[in-house]
Amino acid sequence: MKLIKIFTFLFIAIVTFSCAHRVTRIDSSNTPDISGKWNNTDSRLTSEEMIQQCLNEKWLMDFIETNKGKKPVVIVGMVTNKSHEHIEAETFIKDLERTFINTSRVGLVQSGKKREEMRTEKADQQTNASISTMKKFGLENGADFILQGSINSIVDAYKRKKTVTYQINLELTNIQSNEIVWIGEKKISKFVKN
Repeated sequence: MKLIKIFTFLFIAIVTFSCAHRVTRIDSSNTPDISGKWNNTDSRLTSEEMIQQCLNEKWLMDFIETNKGKKPVVIVGMVTNKSHEHIEAETFIKDLERTFINTSRVGLVQSGKKREEMRTEKADQQTNASISTMKKFGLENGADFILQGSINSIVDAYKRKKTVTYQINLELTNIQSNEIVWIGEKKISKFVKN
């Protein structure tokens, strides 16, 4: 009887340790595609490629020439997720913003809730900061252009195989004239076999 208890305990211990969860750190710039879903590599590579496309178009030189060498100021607006899966659009937006900044070819201003938070801080400074350090209203850089877009997907599945195609569309619009000055598109296709 004692021998059966020992074997039972050993069996449970072996099963428990063999099913243990293992974690291995990897380079975040080279994430393996495990599930076939949108991942951080897709986001990073798409933002880098699309911003380079955008900045190599005629609108940029036209703006710089018209404005005596001044670089344009851009705001990254909404990127809507219309795909079949949950994609956190904010991480893609941050990749777009980081890529714009890293090129040093345009200025970038805050958008959305962060801009409102900054304005709230300025309002607070009006009564709580010394006059010499207080930041004034009405001195923000206004954006010349807004970048907006969407992430869409098409899924084709049969039995245990499927293809997923992500289509990312971005548009750059002149805020003053409402003229669209650039439209970019990037497709990522993945084959997944379960």
